[in-house]
Amino acid sequence: QVQLTESGGGSVQAGGSLRLSCSASATTNYYAIAWFRQAPGKEREGVAVLYRSNSSSRYADSVKGRFAISRDDASNTVHLQMNSLKPEDTAVYYCAAKPHPTGKTWGDFHYWGRGTQVTISS
Repeated sequence: QVQLTESGGGSVQAGGSLRLSCSASATTNYYAIAWFRQAPGKEREGVAVLYRSNSSSRYADSVKGRFAISRDDASNTVHLQMNSLKPEDTAVYYCAAKPHPTGKTWGDFHYWGRGTQVTISS
């Protein structure tokens, strides 16, 4: 069982930065860990994913060049650095993990955190 806990959300003005953190319980042998977000009235979307084996990553087009996902194995934490934030980045951000490859970049994530709110004002 994997437990994920997000932190670091908050409210900033457009153009600002936030750093989200996802702390995983114990030693988690996940295949991939990702950040998703869900804005009010919209479907949840994948934002960034990190593959444990080689630390490669992928990003949604909407955040490329602005967001960066990284991991700190010493603390079993994955971070999402968010720069040049826009009002449309406002959402609840979730951390998720899956233990095995499934062929779907944003699909089949079994473990989810409870989310952290990010609000960007114009």
